Amino acid sequence: MRKPAFKPARLLANLLCILAVSAMVAQPVAAQGISVLRDAETEELLQDMVDPLAEAAGLGEGSVEVVLINDNSINAFVAGGQRIFIHSGLLNEADDVGEVQGVLAHELGHITGGHINRYSEGAGNAMRITLLSALLAAAAALAGGGEAAMGVMAAGQQAAMGSFLSFSRTQEASADAAGAQFLSDAGISGQGSLRFFQRLQNYEFRRGISQANEREYGRTHPLSGNRISRLREDYIVDPAWETPSDPDLQLRFERAKAKLYGFLAPPERVLVAFPAYLNDIPARYARAYAFHKDARIEEALSEVDALIAMEPDNPYFLELKGQVLLESGRVEAALPPLREATRLTGSNPLIASILGHALIATDNPANLDEAESVLRAAIGRDRENPFAWYQLSVVYGQRGDTPRARLASAEQQIMAGNPQGALMNASAAEQALPVGSPDWIRSQDVQLQARAQLERLADRN
Repeated sequence: MRKPAFKPARLLANLLCILAVSAMVAQPVAAQGISVLRDAETEELLQDMVDPLAEAAGLGEGSVEVVLINDNSINAFVAGGQRIFIHSGLLNEADDVGEVQGVLAHELGHITGGHINRYSEGAGNAMRITLLSALLAAAAALAGGGEAAMGVMAAGQQAAMGSFLSFSRTQEASADAAGAQFLSDAGISGQGSLRFFQRLQNYEFRRGISQANEREYGRTHPLSGNRISRLREDYIVDPAWETPSDPDLQLRFERAKAKLYGFLAPPERVLVAFPAYLNDIPARYARAYAFHKDARIEEALSEVDALIAMEPDNPYFLELKGQVLLESGRVEAALPPLREATRLTGSNPLIASILGHALIATDNPANLDEAESVLRAAIGRDRENPFAWYQLSVVYGQRGDTPRARLASAEQQIMAGNPQGALMNASAAEQALPVGSPDWIRSQDVQLQARAQLERLADRN
């Protein structure tokens, strides 16, 4: 069979393809359809898990936010700034808090190393190699050497990919080393980190990946076996090696993990994993969510009441009771536990938002003042709370305050990825609000945000 003739147009197409792949490395997180899971108890736990590590990394307590992603895969990543994104599948797979803290320490290594900003450097090196090979291939083609040009191009592509993968593996090894140091400085044992890498190694074995049949130069990450060998040497001589995990964090982790499983997994699977004869808090927590999802309200309330009997002042048990009652139509009965949960957490914005929703759902105008106060406090502590903004728009709408209702709706829509709706509502609010007032100024800010989003969308298209 005759080999196809070399075509410069095909060379250009191959080049553009490689440039596109390189550009994907820096794709914004917001453009990837990420589904964020928000839960007051779990967010507080993750913050308490990362804070000592952030301090050890020199970033300071409260400086790093951990965001939980609804994804079954075992993964975590950073995407610019000081936010760590962790997949729900990783929490489900881990057995103890030390494993998760090992992952958080590794991701902090990426943050302190500036690796997200430097990914463009690695991609740029790959592009330069590709461009050089393209020029050489074009020169060979003009000299009449079509096959030689194709060979040069193929070699260039392989060299470019090898350069980028090597760059990525170097960053991973650097983050491993930094994470080990952060664990040590925080007085946290590296045993959890090693156990997590062993889980990854078992996953690689199940996929048929091993030291014997795959070499590292074809991967973005070092093989887990190599990582374990390198890290063990540092961990076993560290003074924190024999330090057990924080028992309070471990207890809270087991509860949050069961709660998450009860919320995400099909009810029948939850009830198999946590059968009725298990009466500890994680089991009851998981079953309460499973029964609630399955519309078995009385059974859900029975589990929640048992939890409250064990810990009467646990705000998260009270929150769950209020949520079950609210979503089953017992609105008035939901108010006392939600008010108490809000009080006990110092007006946690997520719990306060549910209370605000419940107050509105009573259809009693006398509750609107409390709803506004609660929702305003929630937004004051967490502006990135579209549910609270929506509920606030309902409060203003029921009062007939259309300009502020439209402004609150615009705030909700800008976070929901609807810049056109946000622009329309913010513009209408500006026309009706008192000139120079804080809300009038805010309406202009939202319009600027919406226009910027629309421009980015237009550039993509």
